[in-house]
Amino acid sequence: MKWNHLTNETQLEAIQERSATVPQVIFKHSTRCSVSMVALGRLGRSQAPDGVDFHLLDLLQYRDLSGKVAEAFAVQHQSPQVLLIQNGTCTYHESHFGIEMPVILDKAKVTA
Repeated sequence: MKWNHLTNETQLEAIQERSATVPQVIFKHSTRCSVSMVALGRLGRSQAPDGVDFHLLDLLQYRDLSGKVAEAFAVQHQSPQVLLIQNGTCTYHESHFGIEMPVILDKAKVTA
């Protein structure tokens, strides 16, 4: 799995724009949470398909940016949390043990 590290608002704007043509996945990760570590590991072991961009947001290091993500996509913050962004909006989000690559790919309408 190749993660793009989400660290600033300029990247967030680019994610919104690029989502018009390529599904974007944001994984909000807490490095101090065991559930988040499990979810990250499960995603990391999955085969990431071509045609989807995956972004990792470290919640502890970029707390303000996490709030901007929640605001930009009108999704209540949770940790861990995955958001699927398509056409500038969040079309799917899930948290904790509900985070599964097959479901994300199904919602994005792509195959691994």
